[in-house]
Amino acid sequence: MTTPSKPVRTASTGHPLYSQTFPCEPETARRGRGLVRHALGAWHLDHLSGTAELIISELVANAFRHTPGRSIRLRVGRPGPVRVHIGVVDMAPARLPVLGPVDADGESGRGLVLIDALADRWGCTLLGSHPFRGPWGKEIWAELEAAP
Repeated sequence: MTTPSKPVRTASTGHPLYSQTFPCEPETARRGRGLVRHALGAWHLDHLSGTAELIISELVANAFRHTPGRSIRLRVGRPGPVRVHIGVVDMAPARLPVLGPVDADGESGRGLVLIDALADRWGCTLLGSHPFRGPWGKEIWAELEAAP
């Protein structure tokens, strides 16, 4: 099993940002759950683990289904003292998430609906810019309230 990466930078709250690049494949969901558990444990926020692990699993599954890239970056951070940020970065800025109606008989398409129900807020952030090519990627993210 891969151990979570060391923090790569310090957030404004003084908490580290855990960030690691993995292959864009279904197995990465298991690694993402481990990264989330590690970060939440370090912050003594274990009570958020079940919800956060489900969110990272859905974000990874969506990246695998909708992103042509071979790798994704998983991020777990604390943008503020009472928030946990969980994100997946890919290099497909033109493929934005769409929260739409779910087919009652369908076997997929519920990921964003589930994230919308579980997270306090979620969204998409375009990353980088170039005057002619535009952004190089995006982060699909969700945030949870971190109050103990």
